[in-house]
Amino acid sequence: MTYVAGLLDQIGLGGERIRMVNMSSAMAVQFAEAVKDMTEKIRELGPNPLCGKLE
Repeated sequence: MTYVAGLLDQIGLGGERIRMVNMSSAMAVQFAEAVKDMTEKIRELGPNPLCGKLE
């Protein structure tokens, strides 16, 4: 995970755009909260900074 986040930082996408969470199937409430948190983080970060630069 740290390696992939580092790669994303190197290419200018931002390592904070990726997260790994381990949960069991019985953790529905925690899963929903993790999805909500990550969605909020992505919205804060804004659109893909590489969009249109790779063409």
